[in-house]
Amino acid sequence: MSKTTLASYPHLLGFEQLERLLERSAKSGNEGYPPYNIEQTSDHSYRITLAVAGFAEEDLAITVEDRQLVIRGRQRDDSEGRVFLHRGIAARQFQRMFVLADGVEVGEAIMENGLLHVDLTRAIPDTVVQRINIRKG
Repeated sequence: MSKTTLASYPHLLGFEQLERLLERSAKSGNEGYPPYNIEQTSDHSYRITLAVAGFAEEDLAITVEDRQLVIRGRQRDDSEGRVFLHRGIAARQFQRMFVLADGVEVGEAIMENGLLHVDLTRAIPDTVVQRINIRKG
């Protein structure tokens, strides 16, 4: 059985990057920690909310790397000198990646009640009509 790719469609010219983007998105992992929501806040804006209870602002890092929003969390282990009878809350680290489309920009990040909100906006591209002149050969 052959694999259908975007290159199989002759009317989709220059979409090879989209295929690579879909493959990269599939490889970004489906781990369940931390849980998150993605909501559309207007026609051109979104908000990603991660449940990061126990993390301080300095434990979190938000970067954009090669059109991917990367959110990392690393808690410091402050258990030195403490004796736990039960330890159900572990110092844990995570990395969540979200692939961004062209024109999507990361706005502000807000920490509120154990939730990290990251706002995104999508620029509306201008409609361009271009006339191509035909030369005699």
